[in-house]
Amino acid sequence: MHWHALPDGRVMCDVCPRACSLRDGQRGLCFVRAAEGGQIVLTTYGRSSGYCVDPIEKKPLNHFLPGTSVLSFGTAGCNLSCKFCQNWDISKSRELDTLADAASPETIARAAADLGCRSVAFTYNDPVIFMEYAIDVAQACHEVGVQSVAVTAGYMCDAPRREFYAHMDAANVDLKAFTEDFYHHVTGGHLAPVLETLEYLAHETDVWFELTTLLIPGHNDSDAEIHRMSRWVVERLGPHVPLHFTAFHPDFRMTDVPPTPPETLSRARRIAIEEGVRYAYTGNVHDPGGGSTYCHDCGARLIERDWYTLGAWGLSDDGRCLECGTPCAGRFDGPPGAWGARRLPVRLADFETEGAA
Repeated sequence: MHWHALPDGRVMCDVCPRACSLRDGQRGLCFVRAAEGGQIVLTTYGRSSGYCVDPIEKKPLNHFLPGTSVLSFGTAGCNLSCKFCQNWDISKSRELDTLADAASPETIARAAADLGCRSVAFTYNDPVIFMEYAIDVAQACHEVGVQSVAVTAGYMCDAPRREFYAHMDAANVDLKAFTEDFYHHVTGGHLAPVLETLEYLAHETDVWFELTTLLIPGHNDSDAEIHRMSRWVVERLGPHVPLHFTAFHPDFRMTDVPPTPPETLSRARRIAIEEGVRYAYTGNVHDPGGGSTYCHDCGARLIERDWYTLGAWGLSDDGRCLECGTPCAGRFDGPPGAWGARRLPVRLADFETEGAA
């Protein structure tokens, strides 16, 4: 979907702002969308780099069916070129061996249901570039009562954005920084399309979404930038949108940058709360205080978290504070799940026939 022919015989992909113009046999920067027979095709449809059952908090989503399990998978490739990519072996893969696992949308939906997962997550690399496959999987999942989650950088054009999110129930969007300079020089993209995606989600959809910013020392972790970003989130998206600050570790093409100190995440969390963000979190570090959820009205602890394990629970089944009755923003459905921090690799071939376990 979402391409058009050019007068010179090339075809242009219209999914993301890169607008790759390709001749037959060429691939876009994402590597998985290619020109074949005068059209754009998705070369990775139906194939994955692997499947795993995770806690939903790992996406990270702290306000979407807490404690439940999610069947996670990705493909290969990416439409950004982040120098700090933490999943570069998947997102930058040019090897078909990365896509060793194959499964139809119906098989994935059946596996999720049989495994007791409340949702399926498109993650590890960006589902924007395999949107046709993700949409088909989401539709199959909805037919069996399983929800769909996109873990994405939000770098997408308007028409495909509307098509894609019409099928998503939740999303975690990487807001990688809050300067055009960072996006241009570190990710190879632009900030404006990401902000457009966020405003679209906030004002034109019912998709529950949370934001994640990986704080990289010396690049996007200044007080001034965190103040600006937090203020924009509150003013343009709403104070109820959760904001996760996570720790960078040296990887890919930024091995010369030191890891993020835990105090940087705590400082960012304090700044976000000062600016009016109701739910701000620290991630990739052991910080039960910064990982727990608190009532924005009375301050009571609503959800205790230690890494991905839930502890004390202070919410009613419909997501209200047990102390004062104030609703906590999110998607809550009964008592919390009990999946915990487990990670379970899954072989989809075991679910290819109805009733497989």
